[in-house]
Amino acid sequence: MKKAIITGATGAVGTALVKELISHNVEVLVFCREGSKRNEQIPEHKLVTKRYCSLSELGNVQNDTGKTYDIFYHFAWEGTTGTARNDMYLQNQNVKYALDAVAAAKRFGCHTFIGAGSQAEYGRVEGMLKPATPTFPEMGYGIGKLCAGQMTREYAHQLGIKHIWTRILSIYGPNDGAQSMVMSTINKLKNGEVPQFTKGEQMWDYLYSGDAAEAFRLLGERGIDGKIYVLGSGTARPLAEYIKDIRNIVKPNAEIDLGAIPYSERQVMHLQADVDELHNDTGWTAHTTFTEGIENILREQ
Repeated sequence: MKKAIITGATGAVGTALVKELISHNVEVLVFCREGSKRNEQIPEHKLVTKRYCSLSELGNVQNDTGKTYDIFYHFAWEGTTGTARNDMYLQNQNVKYALDAVAAAKRFGCHTFIGAGSQAEYGRVEGMLKPATPTFPEMGYGIGKLCAGQMTREYAHQLGIKHIWTRILSIYGPNDGAQSMVMSTINKLKNGEVPQFTKGEQMWDYLYSGDAAEAFRLLGERGIDGKIYVLGSGTARPLAEYIKDIRNIVKPNAEIDLGAIPYSERQVMHLQADVDELHNDTGWTAHTTFTEGIENILREQ
């Protein structure tokens, strides 16, 4: 891989992937939305070029760079939090944008399209999540991601492009959204607030963004056409343990309120990735511990 394109490069995974690619001397073209304050989070480097192109403009963006790119990473997605996750019209629009991204990949000469799916495609599952685990999404976000994965695969193959779909579990790291459990807990503790949670009995799988970025780079180099990969650390612990780890690093002995929030009606109680296929095909293994990841976040704040 010599040149790559990334949409959604301002979040935890996207910014980490930009850093990962330039560390391997890969030229990166970032499609970003004009006027977004988050554009400041895109690493500044001689190998990185920003181009204003929102999701709604993907269908018309033309390759006037004079260059041919190799991999197209599509991370951008609208309506990832709150009630927007169940906005059916919005999630359906995201499917169209994903198809537009495949067409753009073709125009820019990419031989591989890598899409970012979600554990939400599975719904509630007891046990390890494998690529072949049956999918029963329970909200618009998961339904949209599942549809996007299937339709972009078919469309990419129609255009002669290799297709890889990656179902991401819980990623944390620098530049993560302020509303995530990890970032909101860190910020509340630093502000002297008492963060509130469920009982934290959920078995959860957290993966550091730098490790996720390495996985995406390796998938671009070694991933197999048509495959679905599940991306997580491969290990799970009770959510309460992660919360206590954050407290012990950010503000030891600070009060946290476990059990203040009831479980939701559709609460996922077990989230764990089976990463065997990913490891077997690419050699990837997670190597950053949760506490190391939290310390990295604090250093960059």
